[in-house]
Amino acid sequence: MLVIVGYLIILISIFGGFALAGGHLASLWQPVEILMIGGGAIGAFVVGNSSKALRATLKGLPGVFKGSKYTKAVYMELMTLLYEILGKIRKEGLMSIESDIDDPQNSPIFTKYPTILTDHHVTEFITDYLRLMVSGNLNALEIENLMDSELETHHQEGEVPIHCIAKLGDGLPAFGIIAAVMGVVHTMESVHLPPSELGILIAAALVGTFLGILLAYGFVSPLAAKLEHQLHESSKLLECIKITLLANLNGYSPVLAVEFGRKVLFSTERPSFMELEEHVKKSKAE
Repeated sequence: MLVIVGYLIILISIFGGFALAGGHLASLWQPVEILMIGGGAIGAFVVGNSSKALRATLKGLPGVFKGSKYTKAVYMELMTLLYEILGKIRKEGLMSIESDIDDPQNSPIFTKYPTILTDHHVTEFITDYLRLMVSGNLNALEIENLMDSELETHHQEGEVPIHCIAKLGDGLPAFGIIAAVMGVVHTMESVHLPPSELGILIAAALVGTFLGILLAYGFVSPLAAKLEHQLHESSKLLECIKITLLANLNGYSPVLAVEFGRKVLFSTERPSFMELEEHVKKSKAE
């Protein structure tokens, strides 16, 4: 929603200011310039990226128009889930969660937290490392190194659409210049026309430069920044899981392990100690 609001502010400010200055908005409508800039940019985007990168970009773009799914409620649900799992391990031993991690969709623990369960990547991250803990063949340091490697891979994959969109935004001003140059060429071959008509041709050529810069810095490049912010948020969720499980592996109680995980969250979404404690008690009562 904020993306749409931002776009509206850009359009109203720029085109409204142009109209208030006495400009004619109709003169900015240049379909041929849009075709040259848009078509050229899309073509370069296809040429410069692999099919995997194209799919990742197209898959990631719709998400920028939605609000963040990483809210305080989601983090509290995650940490309550971890607390319950670690509590079961402490009371009944590691082998007691084997059925839960093998089939989380039918687990009496996981099914209590549908928001986490529907996020297959997060669920897989939790169950994979719990399975390694159950196996007992790896120590905390080895599991931490493995987690770091997976988080790095997650970050690298998440950066693919960011780089694609950023490069697209960087190229749009150049395609705007190309469109403007083509307009100037057309103007120069039409010097036999009266000055009033030549003025229209020159204005159309200049619109190309304007559109290229506006699309780049007003519409496309901000999307890359938005995707980057979303990547940091998704990484923070996995980091919370990592810190919590490692704290438990190092001998801390479920309460302290979850507290370790809570501390790594961004302050804007981090629940207080009392909020989390009340949420855990409420979940246990249910």
